[in-house]
Amino acid sequence: MLKGFRNFLMRGDVITVAVGLVVALAFSNLVKAFTDNIINPLIAAAQGNKTAPGLGWQLVAGGGKGTYVNVGEFISAIIYFIIFMAVVYFAIVVPYKWVMARRGKTVFGDPAPTKTCPACLSDDLNPAATKCKHCSTELKPPGA
Repeated sequence: MLKGFRNFLMRGDVITVAVGLVVALAFSNLVKAFTDNIINPLIAAAQGNKTAPGLGWQLVAGGGKGTYVNVGEFISAIIYFIIFMAVVYFAIVVPYKWVMARRGKTVFGDPAPTKTCPACLSDDLNPAATKCKHCSTELKPPGA
């Protein structure tokens, strides 16, 4: 039972989805901080007067937190994002790459080389292809 669970976790697509989810959650925090601390005060500037402390500036004299552009909170969210992504990379991605390399599999590597069709600009063609699979245009042979 535990061996099956381990095999499930070590599948490449499960780890890729998990890392993608973690990145999305961290990025959502960055976006939330941007909207809460930069966009919302710009919108609230037309609504009333209140004050708020911190790194930033007040949009309306005598205004409050609703009209305060809090740059400090946004910088904090950027720093959080960078640190969080470093932890994800060094705690999840690097060990996973090492385990998969020991199993003889390459994960999170460079993407496979592709060829671009000059007619339809499809860029997902095999480098050895002589004909575009999308528009049937003849392509230059490899090395030509």
